[in-house]
Amino acid sequence: MAAAGRLRRRLLLVVPWRWRCSPRRGAAGCPPAGQVRDAFLRFFQERHGHRRLPSAPVRPRGDPRLLFVNAGMNQFKPVFLGTVHPRSELAQHRRVVNSQKCVRAGGKHNDLEDVGRDTYHHTFFEMLGNWSFGDYFKEEACSMAWELLTEVYKIPRDRLYVTYFGGDSSLGLSADEECRDVWLRLGVPASHVLPFPLKDNFWEMGDTGPCGPCTEIHYDHVGGGRNAAALVNQGSPDVVEIWNLVFMQYSREVEGNLLPLPQHHVDTGMGLERLVTVLQNKRSNYDTDLFTPILDAIHKSCGGPRYQGLVGDADVGRVNMAYRVVADHVRTLCVCITDGIYPGFSGAELVLRRILRRAVRFCSEVLHAPPGLLASLVPTVVEVLGDAYPELTKNADQIMDIINENEAAFLSSLERGRRIIERTVQQMEPSTNFPAEVAWSLYGSLGFPLDLIDLMLEEKGISLDSAAFNELALEDAKRKAGGVQAGQLEDTNTHLDVHSLAQLQSNNVPATDDSPKYAYTLGQHGQYEFSPCQATILMLYRDQSLQKEVGAGQRCGVILDRTNFYAEQGGQASDQGYMIRLGQQDILFPVESVRLCGGYVIHEVTAVETLRAGDQVQLFVDEAQRLACMTNHTATHLLNFALRHVLGDNTQQRGSHVTAERLRFDFDTRGPVTVEQLQQVEQVVQDMIKRNEVVHTAEVPLTLARRVQGLRALDEAREVGQCLAMEVDSISLRMKQRSTSIPEMQNLSKEVGQLTKVVANTAVPQWQRRELQTTLKALQRTANTAIKKLEMQQAEEKAQSLLAKHCNQRVIIDTVPADSLSILMKVVNQLCDKSPGTSVLLLSPQVSGEVLCACQVSKNCLPVFSAADWAAAVCTQMEGKAGGSPVVAKGSGNAKGMQGALTAALEFAQSKL
Repeated sequence: MAAAGRLRRRLLLVVPWRWRCSPRRGAAGCPPAGQVRDAFLRFFQERHGHRRLPSAPVRPRGDPRLLFVNAGMNQFKPVFLGTVHPRSELAQHRRVVNSQKCVRAGGKHNDLEDVGRDTYHHTFFEMLGNWSFGDYFKEEACSMAWELLTEVYKIPRDRLYVTYFGGDSSLGLSADEECRDVWLRLGVPASHVLPFPLKDNFWEMGDTGPCGPCTEIHYDHVGGGRNAAALVNQGSPDVVEIWNLVFMQYSREVEGNLLPLPQHHVDTGMGLERLVTVLQNKRSNYDTDLFTPILDAIHKSCGGPRYQGLVGDADVGRVNMAYRVVADHVRTLCVCITDGIYPGFSGAELVLRRILRRAVRFCSEVLHAPPGLLASLVPTVVEVLGDAYPELTKNADQIMDIINENEAAFLSSLERGRRIIERTVQQMEPSTNFPAEVAWSLYGSLGFPLDLIDLMLEEKGISLDSAAFNELALEDAKRKAGGVQAGQLEDTNTHLDVHSLAQLQSNNVPATDDSPKYAYTLGQHGQYEFSPCQATILMLYRDQSLQKEVGAGQRCGVILDRTNFYAEQGGQASDQGYMIRLGQQDILFPVESVRLCGGYVIHEVTAVETLRAGDQVQLFVDEAQRLACMTNHTATHLLNFALRHVLGDNTQQRGSHVTAERLRFDFDTRGPVTVEQLQQVEQVVQDMIKRNEVVHTAEVPLTLARRVQGLRALDEAREVGQCLAMEVDSISLRMKQRSTSIPEMQNLSKEVGQLTKVVANTAVPQWQRRELQTTLKALQRTANTAIKKLEMQQAEEKAQSLLAKHCNQRVIIDTVPADSLSILMKVVNQLCDKSPGTSVLLLSPQVSGEVLCACQVSKNCLPVFSAADWAAAVCTQMEGKAGGSPVVAKGSGNAKGMQGALTAALEFAQSKL
């Protein structure tokens, strides 16, 4: 024990964390969110030997029931279910840690309609988690969690409470006293270790599958030595759950009973946003540095009052709710679009479309922001999350383009929908509900989210006929029903359950060798020739159990030692065909479908006679069906090439589905595809077919396959790439010299933009294109940051000078030199920030003869004094135009009328004050 203690002390000394923030202290010196996230990952990686994995994309893989990845454990489901391929990289993991991007909107876990109404719901959040796959269990998991919270993060122990499963007599489950005793041994007072029932402390993946008791760690925001045990799990905002540790030790069967799992696993999850709230001594997630930069950016872009954290009736005009909605939703949009989910018309794409439209509506109608606000927030989101998820940085421009395109489309629909609602309300009888048919039309045809319809009706004091609306939705769902995603059960004869898989592995039944599926040759006349494959039946599977024998007339799954059948995977439908027993050539056993599960290939067969383990069989694939699939599979590669050739290298494949009858190819590209472009794509494909190109095939590791670009790599392309690289280096060198001239930096920024277009449209090796694009994006950010910094410095200087000149005046009207309207507006903003209660209007004559105008009205003067009206009155004097909101406005005019404009500005202000 002494040696172990010394070792542990040495380990503590080796890890160089220095945590300077305690929740008992103020915000000064509190750790930024990035440091909190990094400390969690390093703690488990460096101190406890966990493998650090990147976040999976939020688009789920291999789970059609999920719209989005909504928990850290999603990517590890195959391990928990026992279906992971034994030769896969995932099967080798024992201890894992990561920070997972999660979206909860739509489906079972749906927080969308709650976002904005309070200060803690989100559609996107980060889940910090550590996992054990058959390695450590309750003792170590609880010990690690307690060490991290109390010794690394320095959270006071007296503010923490832990819960454990109190048992359930109906299921025959006793209390998890093992977990309780672990916490007591760690020094947690008995008064802080609390039992709770099944609904609070028993976690289940779904209606069936792995499950088990969990222990939760709760934090008391108030503290002060009080005992807050009575507030745990009572919905109190003062005592909140911060970490959930799940101990997967059972599997719930279809009948509802629980069976012990062959291996025990640990799955923990802690929301980063909630943890940062604790460590930064805040009471709202939106007050942490994960959100404040975005909220500040919203304020700067739309003017008006700052975010104050108000909720409910205190939030007059729902302005604070709008801030929260927009800040949350733009984070979700950035993450989803980066991971290949775009606003669309079904599934996750439809949910994202609703999220975008909800955000746009709050921008437009509550914050009165100009079009483009949502996309303008993307760089701020990237700044907040980009270090943790670098893929965001690479896709910022694409995200902004997609948001702007969808916003423009919705704004026109929003106006049309508003007119429909107005007309319908006028025609309604008093005290009646809004007709469901009209609401359904808004929902289905114009893409109005249901909560948006409710909100617009609520503002008019009208309710929707919800029962009738739900009936229409149910009818629509029935019409669209079909496939696993709509609720059909998977075939129980080809989907091995976790216990059967464990039994096969414990009996050392080898995984199926499916390499013979590629054992075909090209004959001398150009036709493909497929050879039969001889195999042995290892096991039969029926009614979710492994069997040695299946009688005639029964459907079952047949597990073989080898096969030449292609299982459904990679977007291609499975082979069909038949098998015969050796010596019985006249009895065919039809193979209707094939599935790969945990390394075993299961053939769905109807046994026309008794089948037994040990039988020798010969397999024959349906050659016509396989050839049709092969043809369509090759066609997807031709189509991929042709689309990139015609539409550009920004075109990316997002998926495909290949059957004997047809192929579906999913891709994304910038802008709509025209009829002419489709004709060009078809011609490129036809030309390649006519050339009868040789098809090269190879089975390679996934890491190597990811490097295949499928692009031209001629030497002359390479030469062009080298020239472009030299140009990029030249700009980079000039950027490092840090000019103090705004026009000079603007020219550099323009140069970067032009070179970016050249790189995107020139034939160069794809690896080099991406490398150059990454560098150019970084240079663009550097230039933009430098310009903003210089503009702020210039604005600061001019504001100080004007403030000294117009000391303690309620209204400031003056002229000032400024290189751009952006700088002029910044000067106005600075003046109003430094002198609250002052209204400011500034004019700036330009060399071209134009006069720029910018103004801001103190909120104390609203609604009598409007910035938009003030700017309009001034710019009209200069034969110009202006626009804006009641708080901020801008415009321009002709220099000939500038003196009259100054007089008009003063007279207008005096008439309103």
